[in-house]
Amino acid sequence: MQHKKVSINFDGKEYSLEVGKFAKFANGAVMVRCEDTMVLVTATAAETPKTDIDFLPLQVEYREKTSAAGKIPGGFLKREGRPTDKEVLSARLIDRPIRPLIPKGWTYETQLIANVFSADPGVDPDTLGAVGASAALLISDIPFNGPISEVKVGRIDGEFVANPSYELLKLSDIDITVAGSDSAILMVEGESKEISEGEFIAALEFGHNKVKELNALQRMLIEDGAPVKRELIIDSIPEGIEELIQNEIHEVLHSYVHNVSTKEERNEQRSAILEQALVKATEVHGENEEWAPRLEKITGKIVSSLEKKYMRNMILEEGKRLDGRTTRDIRPIACEVGLLPRNHGSALFTRGETQSLTSVTLGTNRDEQMIEGLLPMYTERFLLHYNFPPFSTGEVGRMGVSRREVGHGNLAWRALKGMMPEATEFPYTIRIVSDILESNGSSSMATVCAGTLALFDAGVPLKKPVAGIAMGLIKEDEKVAVLSDILGDEDFLGDMDFKVTGTADGITACQMDIKIEGLSTSIMAEALEQALKGRMHILGIMNETLNAQREDISEFAPRFTSIQIPQDTIGAVIGSGGETIRGICKDYGVEINIEDDGTVLVASASKEASEQAIAVIRGLTKKPQEGEIYMATVKEVREGLGALMEFLPKTQGLLHISQVAHERIENVSDVVKAGDKFEVKLLEITRDGKYRLSRKALLERPAGMPEEREWTPRPDSDNRDRDRNDRGRNDRGGRDRDRRGDRR
Repeated sequence: MQHKKVSINFDGKEYSLEVGKFAKFANGAVMVRCEDTMVLVTATAAETPKTDIDFLPLQVEYREKTSAAGKIPGGFLKREGRPTDKEVLSARLIDRPIRPLIPKGWTYETQLIANVFSADPGVDPDTLGAVGASAALLISDIPFNGPISEVKVGRIDGEFVANPSYELLKLSDIDITVAGSDSAILMVEGESKEISEGEFIAALEFGHNKVKELNALQRMLIEDGAPVKRELIIDSIPEGIEELIQNEIHEVLHSYVHNVSTKEERNEQRSAILEQALVKATEVHGENEEWAPRLEKITGKIVSSLEKKYMRNMILEEGKRLDGRTTRDIRPIACEVGLLPRNHGSALFTRGETQSLTSVTLGTNRDEQMIEGLLPMYTERFLLHYNFPPFSTGEVGRMGVSRREVGHGNLAWRALKGMMPEATEFPYTIRIVSDILESNGSSSMATVCAGTLALFDAGVPLKKPVAGIAMGLIKEDEKVAVLSDILGDEDFLGDMDFKVTGTADGITACQMDIKIEGLSTSIMAEALEQALKGRMHILGIMNETLNAQREDISEFAPRFTSIQIPQDTIGAVIGSGGETIRGICKDYGVEINIEDDGTVLVASASKEASEQAIAVIRGLTKKPQEGEIYMATVKEVREGLGALMEFLPKTQGLLHISQVAHERIENVSDVVKAGDKFEVKLLEITRDGKYRLSRKALLERPAGMPEEREWTPRPDSDNRDRDRNDRGRNDRGGRDRDRRGDRR
């Protein structure tokens, strides 16, 4: 394509698309720019189709170059590695609205790659990647029923904002990404601060109107004519085979749809029906050399299509679903907490044939996750990980974190994030792990419910309980059925997957993927109203379990104690090069964090260790006072002089031989030894900062011993004279000789 650049003013910012200059070997390449953010998106397809597949071989990649933000990657290799969770989530936001618009029958391997080459802190590149992907497909020879665009919707002081900056999002009570064509919304994902269903719809309408503006920008690229698209390869099938198979399996398929309620039974029956259909098809067409090699594939497609048709008709005509429920019914729910005895919190949430075993672990601030990307590095104290092992669907498969797991975990994280306590109230790092043990639809929503239960079991003061529900839709012409708590088959065979989470007071997160166009606002409102009733039903069941929640954190969780120290003593606690604070941590098995304002947070597995560490810290920050009594430890005995004693951490003073006892003693070691502990009184802090201690002052005077004049510190001038005399005194001199020395 020849070089061309188009632009529009979008809410006060210039959005531009440039083609024909970059990556010209790709089937389509577009540089999207807004302010100083530039994202290059390429669309490339293989030259020959894959004939052995019946799905769309589309791969979407999104990469953020650290150089785009003027950074060098951390770590040893100093280059970008595997995709971060942020990049995976951004790739999913591009993939989900694009995939349904590539026509069926396209079996050429196709790859969309979005590279962020320049990043303006005021512009989020996510939505630019989706706009660029649509534009790249639009100008390529790849069939595509676009354009589509994405817009992020925020709301600040009651006013909706399109594509707000990172800083503005901090002030927003809505963060929702809306993707769509001119005629329909195709995808929604985001979070909010307990907004109402009406506010949610208003946000979608605002976002969809903005989407249309960016779609118009893309059409400007093909004003002079759209490229010729490749032809789709449509497999031919034997004439009359659809009718043949339908007549053969009609009765068993009708019975299967109406009477088989469990997933395991459906899988068994489906295999039997497929086998019956294949036998019949083979009888008629098995000898045909053209059809015989593809007969199994053709039969499978026809049976799947008939199953979808029968199921949808049953729901629309009879209001009955595969497992016998009505459209509004929710599967039976069971909640249990405290199953895992050594975990800090745990819960088992079961809804029908979907089950999540979730645990909560409490950690210290050192357990916070460091997140590095285009934005300045920051830490996250609330983590949620979602695991979907193959056994949860009765299958054998590879273990490892998939993109789907990252996406589902992020949705549950966003659902719960707004209800987490502030760090000042609950200074723990919190990690939730949801392991899906059984799955038949809505496993991410089971994670939200199980996460709430496990958090309460861990003693986390969650602001409000959060529940989630997945809604579905069946639509044929004017007939519409909205389904509550959908099964896996209903998700696959239906027209919408709409997940909504929230408290009793509003929506906290959502995710919607729509496979059809023409979804009206009234249908959306009906789905949200039905979701609200379902959410309240689930919360009611959960609350019965939450009434018996744990009042305190687990005995196995770290204990936090917070104290305040003077800011000018922080250095004394840290020590030279951190030596002192590391020593305290090692000696008592604790973790210590000191804020700039003097707040000290001590984390320990036991209360005793925490108290001991705090005592040391208080000692390090406490200023000695004359006349105070301290418990001291003998560090060194010096014969003829006395003993050096530590009476506060890292603070030593001299216990003079004359202050050891009332009686005269010849050898200090006869009375005290290194390691001895006893109380002493701080008699004096000298002008040069030395400490003079007394044991004698705390001992009872022996009977008959005359009273001594109470000792008081001399003025500074006397101290100076005395110190100088002490330095000149020796065994040959006495009191008179000292005075003569002074006169000299």
